[in-house]
Amino acid sequence: MNMTSLEMMLKLCLALLCGLLIGIDRQIKQKQLGLRPSMVICIASCLLTIVSIEAFSKFAGTNHPNMDPMRLAAQIVSGVGFIGAGVILRKNNDVISGLTSAALIWSASALGITIGAGFYLEAVCGVILIILAVNFVPFLIKLLGPKKLNREEVAIKIRVESNTKMTNLIKRIEQKNQSGQENKGDYKIRDLKIRDLDENTQLIVMTLTVPKNRYTTEIYYDIKQIEHVLSVEVEHL
Repeated sequence: MNMTSLEMMLKLCLALLCGLLIGIDRQIKQKQLGLRPSMVICIASCLLTIVSIEAFSKFAGTNHPNMDPMRLAAQIVSGVGFIGAGVILRKNNDVISGLTSAALIWSASALGITIGAGFYLEAVCGVILIILAVNFVPFLIKLLGPKKLNREEVAIKIRVESNTKMTNLIKRIEQKNQSGQENKGDYKIRDLKIRDLDENTQLIVMTLTVPKNRYTTEIYYDIKQIEHVLSVEVEHL
């Protein structure tokens, strides 16, 4: 592998690192764009940029002074972007899913362009890094990373009796676990909405962030045993 190829490999690895840092920042802040989509997009963008720079010197010349080998590739990227948008779904609870799939579809076009332009080693390195970004790196962060990165969102619907202690109920959800002991911030409320169902009951709709190792049944029983709670519905997002 010559110096040019080594530099390209370093660029792709740096792209993986940059995407990882962006993904960590987004995931800590509980945003939809997490680790995997940001890393995949960053690696694939780097691949396309490398091909754009190198393809001109490889294919253009005195016999083709006006040649632009990347013109068609640019159209491919735009077209595949619409396909990727088709797999992004917005659920009824305003949760967006399919971002990683869309990023992988888009990166597949980047890999195809890279191989088509003759940059085989770069394509192999890119696909290996993308697979690592989607599968291995999130597992490693889950195993070794801080607790803030090992949380997930849960949608909760609680039907409660009409009472004047609604604030105390919300505090108990954040402070207590099933045994009545402090849960040390296991449950964090992100969004909260309260509305009247009738004269005797209210509906509380909230989004909780909980540890990924917490079972849905545990969350259900933790909330169900709180005073004035009539029914609970739990859904992992």
